[in-house]
Amino acid sequence: MSDSSRGSTEYEDRMSPNDAILWQNEIDPMLRSTILSVLVLSESPDLERIDHAVQRALRHVPRLRQRVVEDPLGVAPPRWESDPNFALRYHWRRVRISGEGSERDLLDLAQPLAMQAFDKDRPLWEMLLVEGLEGGRAALVMKLHHAISDGVGLLRMTSSLVERDAEPRAPKQGDERRRGSSSVLEDHRETPELGPFDRMLDAMRHRVDENLRAGQAIRRIWTETLFHPRRALETTRSIARTLRPVTEPMSPILRGRSLEQHFDVLEVKLETFKQASKGVGGSLNDAFVGAMTGGLRRYHQRHGRPVDELRMTMPINLRAGDSGRRAGNQFAPARFSVPIGIEDPAERMSRIGELVAEQRGEPALPHLDQITGVLGRLPLRMTVGLLGSMLKSIDFVTSNVPGPPFPVFAGGAHVERMFGFGPLSGAALNLTLFSYDGVCQIGVNMDCAAVRDPEVLVECLREGVAEVLALA
Repeated sequence: MSDSSRGSTEYEDRMSPNDAILWQNEIDPMLRSTILSVLVLSESPDLERIDHAVQRALRHVPRLRQRVVEDPLGVAPPRWESDPNFALRYHWRRVRISGEGSERDLLDLAQPLAMQAFDKDRPLWEMLLVEGLEGGRAALVMKLHHAISDGVGLLRMTSSLVERDAEPRAPKQGDERRRGSSSVLEDHRETPELGPFDRMLDAMRHRVDENLRAGQAIRRIWTETLFHPRRALETTRSIARTLRPVTEPMSPILRGRSLEQHFDVLEVKLETFKQASKGVGGSLNDAFVGAMTGGLRRYHQRHGRPVDELRMTMPINLRAGDSGRRAGNQFAPARFSVPIGIEDPAERMSRIGELVAEQRGEPALPHLDQITGVLGRLPLRMTVGLLGSMLKSIDFVTSNVPGPPFPVFAGGAHVERMFGFGPLSGAALNLTLFSYDGVCQIGVNMDCAAVRDPEVLVECLREGVAEVLALA
């Protein structure tokens, strides 16, 4: 059953195959999928307005009130059910930063939060209001499990927390009644808790439906094979490329893996990045990845271990038409080698653009749900072991998430900066670009066992950015 009453987003009662794999990977702690976003505010916000914004988000986004319930038979993906013991004070807290309140102090506070596993008996999110930053500023730090959504979906979900104006928005009809409610859950129970017998029946119904859909998919494949053999062959080869096993990273130095992370942030003007990409007929993403690969080239040279290629994962957004309304993860994790050794930034960006276009055109992409569905039917530890061996051989991850192109406010305070840190999930580092109000913030998440000199890597990445910006 889906719920389309919350704006234009539909929320299913069960995890999709993609969501389920991100959730089940948690049995290997190194594959944790935690997304962490930071909003730096010009001042401490109005606490009452922030509280109202949180309540508004809880009303609009069912996932923020739901916990994960595993299928007792192991034949269906987990269900999303309303948490009967939901306690807002566990998820939404207020803290004061230590030290001088610098950006480094803020990042040091956020790092262990991202490393900690979620309480799996509660909804999979936490948010902190951090006060005491330099200049009287504050920050909102939100942590979310990737099984809930990808970066684009997260942006939609958290839109209830910000406003277009510093002044309070006019209350809509019914808002006061909701604010006066003693419990957010009193009026909204989209997915009530099921008993053990009902859970088994629901799981069996789901498996029957899945088998029917699988049968339909097989018939489509046979039809395509008979009438379009060349297309069927291309699809088969594409699926084989997607699932091709790899056993070790390509980098000779970014090889260690651990549970310890280090954060840093780079800042670039959006228009300058765009001008640099236009100079070579590319896109913003080409400039971004070109800059990051240029930085990684310099980093390997600094260590006396130059390399021609590294293995990168880049999520390809699959939202289109009505499917774009569905909550959850809708991306394909494209995994491919990118050129690091090309010294000329324009040539490197052009080659990266060609490779990304090839990945977007992979025939396997429309079959992603079926592929992950098949993987989900394997024994859990076999699936996680297979995916873990592949994910831990990824050198780095890049992600590009477009944010609001205009200034927004939270609790009356201007949101000066927005940046996010994507999960490592076995990779050595994750580089996430978030654009907001004309500025690109690049969140750099590094595995401390792979990058033992984070300040050197960040310096090299800055040089890679400068190299690309010179094209503008």
